[in-house]
Formats: sequence, C-alpha cells, structure tokens
Amino acid sequence: MHNIAIALKMKGNIITGSDDEIFEPSLTRLKNYGLLPEKQGWDPDNIHDGLDCVILGMHAKSDNPELIKAQKIGKKIYSYPEFLYEQTKDKKRVVIAGSHGKTTITAIIIHVLKSCGIFFDFMVGSQIDGYDTMVELDDDSDIAVFEGDEYLSSPIDLRPKFFHYHPNIALISGIAWDHINVFPTFDLYKKQFNTLIQKIGKNDSLIYFDGDDNLRDLAHEAPLHIFKHPYNNHPYVIKEGLTYLVDKNNKEIPIKLFGKHNLQNINGARIVCNLLGVTDDEFYHAISLFGGTSKRLQLLAKNSDNLVYLDFAHSPSKVGATVEAVREQFPDKKLVALFELHTFSSLNKDFIPHYAGTLDKADKAIVFFNKEVIEHKNMPELSDDFVKDCFRKKDLQVISDKDILIEFLNSQRFENTVLLLMSSGNFAGINIKELMLKNLQV
Repeated sequence: MHNIAIALKMKGNIITGSDDEIFEPSLTRLKNYGLLPEKQGWDPDNIHDGLDCVILGMHAKSDNPELIKAQKIGKKIYSYPEFLYEQTKDKKRVVIAGSHGKTTITAIIIHVLKSCGIFFDFMVGSQIDGYDTMVELDDDSDIAVFEGDEYLSSPIDLRPKFFHYHPNIALISGIAWDHINVFPTFDLYKKQFNTLIQKIGKNDSLIYFDGDDNLRDLAHEAPLHIFKHPYNNHPYVIKEGLTYLVDKNNKEIPIKLFGKHNLQNINGARIVCNLLGVTDDEFYHAISLFGGTSKRLQLLAKNSDNLVYLDFAHSPSKVGATVEAVREQFPDKKLVALFELHTFSSLNKDFIPHYAGTLDKADKAIVFFNKEVIEHKNMPELSDDFVKDCFRKKDLQVISDKDILIEFLNSQRFENTVLLLMSSGNFAGINIKELMLKNLQV
C-alpha cells in the first residue's frame, strides 16, 4: 500500500493515508516522500467529500471507522487490484500468477523490458534494484506487468486479487495448495486459477508450466479463443558453481540465478517477453545481468568457503524446490537449512504434514517457530515433537525459542557450508544478516 501511495504522488496526485501500525521500511519511505500521517490510527475525519476515491488495503477490517465513513458518504472505494486495473484498463496487461515463482518471473520481465527501452507500468511483490518503488504507473506506457496474487482483494471484496486484472497475457507458474485459511480445500484453491484463465481476453495468451499436472488439465479445458504456450525448464549446465543457459544454438549464457524452479521461471518470462516484442538475443543479454530480487535466494553473506542465502519460501512446494536448488548448485558443500513456520497455513496443525520430505536434501535441517506469532494469530499451540514428526526427517532439530535460535546460530562453526534461511517472517526479529556477517567474519 505504501508503494502505490508513493507511485501516485510521483504522478502528481494529492495522497493521504491511515494505518494503526507503520513499520520499517514503510515508515521511513513514507516520511521521505512527505506521506507519513501525523499520527497513527484511524480517524473518520480523514474521510471527506474532497477525496476523489479511497483505496482499501487488506490490513483494514470491515468495521474500520474510516471505511464505514466512506461507505456512508458514498465515496468511491477501490481495492488495491481494482485501482490498478482502473489505471491500466486501456493498456496491454500482463499478469504473472501461480503458487510460486511469480515475484521472480515478474521481476525478470521488468528487468528485460527496461533493458530493451520499453516503457511499462508494473506492480511486483519485492524490491528490485534500480527502482524506488514496487509499483510504477505512467500515463505514456502501453503495457502493464502485474504480479497476480491469489489472496483476497480487501475486507469487503473476498475475491482473489488477480480476478480484477483481466489479462491479455497470463502466465501461471504452477498450482500448489496455499492460503488454507481462505481456501480450505485444494479443489477450491485450484478453482481460483481456472477462473483467472476464463478471464483472459479473446485471441489473448495463456502461458503455463507444462510440468504441473493440475495446471496442464486447466489449460486443456481453457476456452478455444485463447492461445496457449506451454513451457518447461530452460536447458542449462552447471560449471564450478555457476549456472549457464544453453540456447538453441548451444551457446552458453551465464546467469546469476540457479535452481530448476528458476530455470522454469526464466523460460516462462522469455515467452512473455517474446509476445511483447523482445527477441531471444535481447532476452539472453538482459537475463545475464539480472541479479534477482530481495529474499529470493538472496546472497546475504559469504567468505572463502561459506555462503548464506535468504529465501521467502514458506509453502511446501517452495521449501522443497529451494532446498533442491541449493543442493544441486553446491553439491560439494554441506547444506544447512533453517526454515521458519510463520504463515497461517504453515502453522496449521492439519497443514504441517504437507512439509514431509521437503528438507530431506539438507545435511542438517532446523525448523523454527515463534510461539508469540502463534498466540498473535490466535492459533492452537504447537509442540516441538509434533512439528518434528510432521517433517519426517529423523535428525531434524526444532526450535521454538528466540534465544535458543540465536545461541544455535552463534555456536555454528561453518566449514565449506551453505546456510539456507527460509522464511516469510523475520525469525522473531533477529537481524540475521548482521549475525551471519559477524559469524563468518566477512
């Protein structure tokens, strides 16, 4: 929400906003752009007839006093995705959806288009080097590239965000059950992606990962009036810890990303860029310079023989794919994987068994969960033994105390090791990067 506030101010709009809690980095960034509210909290007086519209985020509840005031005086209320569509309804809209990989794919497309001098709007779920905001809207562009989230649009619009975008080009990277607090069955979750496909325009395009059986079934059932473009892993080789794409002429292009899931992401992004007028040669030149996005296999620290990576992985499919990627990239190093259970789904007793086997390729695996987060989310307590049983890894270590986690990290003597940190949270507020820089003495 703070990103769209900044983007709209940069377009010349007058922007105001409210929140009951504002954390970093949002707080400093809002302050730097002159958008930080004088006080935190909700105040109905902030809503008045002088406003053109209200953009409603998911953090507000349906009984929010400012929302109630806006409804009472008949003010136009947009959800975040509705407003993005309103700003781009006359443009070619590219929507990147799927249970995993959508942030990386979106970021790759943004990077390539910029490299090719193509103007576009965008919205992406992570900070990208070279951009001040995660949202950019330009009156002079003809293309809009959106990361398509399947989570709910707003407290008064309980539909997935990507329903609102009506794509001309839609890419779906895969379907793996997530957000079980909203979609209690896999069939219901899968149905959301089917509805997205139905919203693709006539003579427009669906790009999909052909290695996903569920997604392949949906693609085969898609309307006949759309074009279908299946994709798989891009051909590649790994040499001395570096990954190279192999093009149709057997030329090897070095890249900074690695892992089979990222080879899929790259190939899907390449097809999107082709449909937007980018040649393969232009794509390969640009992707060789792409450094990734924040918290997506982000290299936090390294010394002569150790590396520390941070990844946003939180669902079973993401955790398994990320561990496999690091194992394949560094087969001769010891792999230590630390995973935090943080989301509603990952802390749900009925869902945790889906993580069975996801950490098997790690030489040492640790699962952390914060009891304060469970209490804050009003969820049933978890025991360390229950979590260990669910992952089905004999030597798994489970930690549920912040101080014990810090003690564990400080006690490690890394030799020829990759430490993989995976979380959609913040490891109970531990400054992981600072801690690892100190421990590795870099």
